[in-house]
Amino acid sequence: MNKKVLLIAGVAMTALLGGCANTTALEESVANLGNKVDQLSAEVSSLKSDHGKISADINDAKAAAMDAQAEAKRANDRIDNVASSYKK
Repeated sequence: MNKKVLLIAGVAMTALLGGCANTTALEESVANLGNKVDQLSAEVSSLKSDHGKISADINDAKAAAMDAQAEAKRANDRIDNVASSYKK
């Protein structure tokens, strides 16, 4: 009885170890995942670069809007001064 259990355990261990010996598919899968990670890293880097450019454009647009607002206020003040100097 013990010999049968040991024999069955030995056959099972051999089958398990033999099943783990085929690593080609595993290596291909890992290589695929590595390629996908590299692609995603490149995309993230590209998006970060685009985000930086957009942020700079937004800051430039804010500055231009502030300048335009200040110029409009100055022009309105001048018009108010001219209008108040005329009397009927």
